[in-house]
Amino acid sequence: MAIKRRSKFESAFNMSSMTDMMFLLLLFFMIAATMSAPNDLRIKLPQSKSKASTRVVLVKVTIDSIGNYSVAEGKGATSPIDFEALEDYLKAAMAKDTTTFVSLHAHENLPYKEIVKVLDIANQNKLKLVIATKPSASN
Repeated sequence: MAIKRRSKFESAFNMSSMTDMMFLLLLFFMIAATMSAPNDLRIKLPQSKSKASTRVVLVKVTIDSIGNYSVAEGKGATSPIDFEALEDYLKAAMAKDTTTFVSLHAHENLPYKEIVKVLDIANQNKLKLVIATKPSASN
């Protein structure tokens, strides 16, 4: 007496769930790669023909085109800061090491009075300040 089974088992592997997982992983890594440096500020620096540069930068002060201030120590993450707190922040950072520089990265269309404010803070506290520029296209 032959008994027939009603359901058959297939030994094939279904790849649809595996491809779904691969697409999800691909999407995750693509998004993670674009978000790896979210603290970088895109500012357009003024051009200069000067080639002098400093290699030792303790604090990077960035002012964007609308006047928002942010700071970063060394190669650390950039964090926003109020102008009123900037002087105390720079004093505390320079107390750690007085032989390094403060680098000022200001947008090229920023009013000059915003740059002068930071220059005044540096002058009053005897800080070594460098204004960052990008190389001119004619070089």
